[in-house]
Formats: sequence, structure tokens, C-alpha cells
Amino acid sequence: MRIGIGYDVHPLVDGRKLVLGGVEIPYEQGLYGWSDADVCIHAIIDALLGASALGDIGQHFPADEVEWKGVSSVFLLDNVVKKLKSRNFRIGNIDVTIVAEKPVLRDYIDLMREKVSKTMGIDEDRVSIKASTQNGLGFIGAGKGIAAHAVALIEEKVYKS
Repeated sequence: MRIGIGYDVHPLVDGRKLVLGGVEIPYEQGLYGWSDADVCIHAIIDALLGASALGDIGQHFPADEVEWKGVSSVFLLDNVVKKLKSRNFRIGNIDVTIVAEKPVLRDYIDLMREKVSKTMGIDEDRVSIKASTQNGLGFIGAGKGIAAHAVALIEEKVYKS
């Protein structure tokens, strides 16, 4: 078994859609970034890459390469899951905490879990997504950004000859 930790944070800006866990959330601002800036999925990707010792999201999808500009993070996650499978890794479970003062995310958590589990090809009961606030502290607490923390457990399939 291997464990990986992922973290991502992006500022909120006008003129962008807010996408979290692959789900578009109605809100007056969105996250700024090269891709769709989905901090939930970016944290999952880094947790998976960390657990498999395959680097980080920036190594696989550099922010200065035009092919990744505006890309859906769901597409990136699918790409990473395929890399893990090709190296005989099986995903055990994912646990994510999204940290946002606003918007309130409770009505979207189940949709995010469904989207992430389908993208990863694992049962929904292996994907935990939670939301928390900063209780008014820091730039996230001031409503200026959103962050996510993720933990991934993967298993390396070992074949006996």
C-alpha cells in the first residue's frame, strides 16, 4: 500500500466558471488558473502522483504549455488514472477536504463524488469529499480563494511468477 498527499489553492476572480470536483458550481466568481483550476481534482491528482512516486501535476501538465490551457481537470485526472493503471497500481480510496468560505458546497458534494468516482473507475463509496471553511481567517476566509487537501491510498499489484 502507498499513501500520497495532495494540495492545491487558487484565487477567485471575476469572469471564470467555478468548477470543483468536475462539477460547475453556480457562483459569481471562478478560480484563476491555466486549466479550469479545479482545486479538488488538482489535489487528487497530486495525491495519486505522490503515492505512485510519479512526480506532481506541474511535471505532467506544465502551466506554460498551450495544450493544457483551459483544459478540464477531469481530463487530466483520467490521464493520471491511466498512467497508474499502466504501472499496475489500483486506487484504494480518496479523501478530499475543500476549504472555501463561499459558496456553500453541501448541495454539490454528492455530484462531485459521483463525477470523481466515475472518472477514476472506482466505487463511489471509495471517494470522500468534504467541505470546510477558514472561519473568516486568511485570504480563503476573506472569500478570495479556495483550497483543497487530498489523501490517496493506492495498492501496487504484485504478480508472482
